[in-house]
Amino acid sequence: MNVASRVSDMKDREDELNEKIIFLSEFVTAFKDQIHTDILLKPGNNGPPIPAHKALMAIRSEVFRNMLDSDECKAPAADSITLTELTHEELESLLEFLYNGSLAEEKMNKHAYPLSLAADKYQIPYLQKLCERHMLKSLSSSNALDVLEIAETCSNQALKETTLKFIVNNLEEIVFSTAFDVFALKNPHLSVQITRASLMDAKRNSVPQK
Repeated sequence: MNVASRVSDMKDREDELNEKIIFLSEFVTAFKDQIHTDILLKPGNNGPPIPAHKALMAIRSEVFRNMLDSDECKAPAADSITLTELTHEELESLLEFLYNGSLAEEKMNKHAYPLSLAADKYQIPYLQKLCERHMLKSLSSSNALDVLEIAETCSNQALKETTLKFIVNNLEEIVFSTAFDVFALKNPHLSVQITRASLMDAKRNSVPQK
């Protein structure tokens, strides 16, 4: 294949990809313009409900599907579901992700923790993976304790081990912070695990190298 043919082929693929993106974005349009929505999702902070589509929710989450299939949701008067753990803004971001398959960076920065918990609760693996990647990418001394707590709540062992290692490597800065005092009172079992991990690390480092 000559250069001109390769360029033409790449252009055709790019055009096809753009057409596919436009085609899939119609889900987002249906959400934004509230086209034939059939369920209201209520946040836990008494914010305004958000219209959505039962079919898409059921496709994205088996938990949502089971909720919508329940007799309670099938009752004539049942036209809403309350997601008590999410604020209106967090719920809006969750729905944006469910419809679009992605989320703006600034929204992920702001809502990664509650979205990770929601992804775990409602069994949305793709969102779980994206939240995990974001938390690992942005891991720092100021947020490591929060990430560790999220990893424990979601039973994410890989994220937990990576975060524990980070905390041990930055132990003094983290343990002597005000945030750790609050964390330790709330999560005594995780505080014990941090202590044990730091002791094991110190023991390994004290072994003479041959």
